[in-house]
Amino acid sequence: MKTKTLYILIGAAIIAIIIAFAMNRSSAPKVDVAVHAQPVVSGLKEHLNDVSGLTFVGAGDKTLFTLRRENDGWVIVEKSNYPVDMTKLREYLLKLAQASVLEEKTSNPKHYAELGVDDVKDASATGVRIEIAGLAQPTKLIIGNFNGAGGGGTFVRKDGDAQSWLAAGNLTVAKNVGDWEKRDLADIAASRISSVTLTSVDGKSWKASKAQPGDANLQVADVPKGREVSSDYAANSVGTVLSSLRADDAMPAKDAAPPEKIAKAHYVTFDGVTIDATTWQKDNKDYAQFAVSLDAAAANADIDRAQVKAKSDYDAIAAAKPHDDKAAAAQAEAPKPLAVSDPAKDRQQKLDALNAEVAALKKSFDGWTFVLPTYKYTDMTKTLDDMLKPLETKKADAKPAAKTPVKK
Repeated sequence: MKTKTLYILIGAAIIAIIIAFAMNRSSAPKVDVAVHAQPVVSGLKEHLNDVSGLTFVGAGDKTLFTLRRENDGWVIVEKSNYPVDMTKLREYLLKLAQASVLEEKTSNPKHYAELGVDDVKDASATGVRIEIAGLAQPTKLIIGNFNGAGGGGTFVRKDGDAQSWLAAGNLTVAKNVGDWEKRDLADIAASRISSVTLTSVDGKSWKASKAQPGDANLQVADVPKGREVSSDYAANSVGTVLSSLRADDAMPAKDAAPPEKIAKAHYVTFDGVTIDATTWQKDNKDYAQFAVSLDAAAANADIDRAQVKAKSDYDAIAAAKPHDDKAAAAQAEAPKPLAVSDPAKDRQQKLDALNAEVAALKKSFDGWTFVLPTYKYTDMTKTLDDMLKPLETKKADAKPAAKTPVKK
């Protein structure tokens, strides 16, 4: 190829690249630099702790639910002031506070519905209007569609403004009030459980327990004569109920009282926390109410055991002969555990922690009836027979087979 021809081809390629780049630049969204990166909700980031309420309004101008800050926490007004899931609320408020404008969108009301930012007074509106209380300027923001296919961001429009925007992040709202309810009820590790007593609706009870902390398995008590436990760990599942215990739903106890026939569950921890559950089924749902208390005698006995062990362990370390000077220096500098240096203070701290735990559980339980996941309810209502090997069915005595006559 001649040099002149090569130069012509290179020049044409460069021109094509320049034209393509210019076309891309011209088709890119035009965003005013002064507007770009401005917060969607002015002042929210600086005054996040001043927010006192959030009202979510859907199609037909219907209030979906209202979250309101009370003296002892956030509640859902339409759920008889049931507590809000604070993790979910914080996450959403932070997303709103950090959301910034990405680009200007339509200001033509005819195109609002395409973005989901049409006025929620319309019965066919798909967006949600959020009304934020507590800021210097009350804010009403319509949250539209998430622009996932377009590279992310959410379409928004301030209520009353013609201009709509694409904002950074996914700001879409969970419209089901149940998604905002506090679901976590308790989280007591199975290793803390010393005993479980279950009573069925017919009044029959059975018990499983551990002799001491650290035992691997709950042992079934009073196994009937001639029966065997199905396995060494058969009862362990009933001791896991309070671990990561969550509710599917909640309602005031006065509006969902237990029926006449109920099952009961009684849980006791080694450190004295006692939880009683009343359970029943209705309309294919599994219900429960809980009560909690602290057995001070059991709590102090557990602290006694822990302090004796702590002193024994410390004395053993102190009495051990170090291998070298470095080990001797480390041994001499090892601080005494509080259980050894100040047993009274150690006891008080442990009792304070237990009382705080019981107070938190009481706040979660009192005055409410909960709908539980089926697998939790199942473990709360197991019977003694569920723990045992099946009874062997006796086979009927077989009749001797008739002898076939021998042909002569």
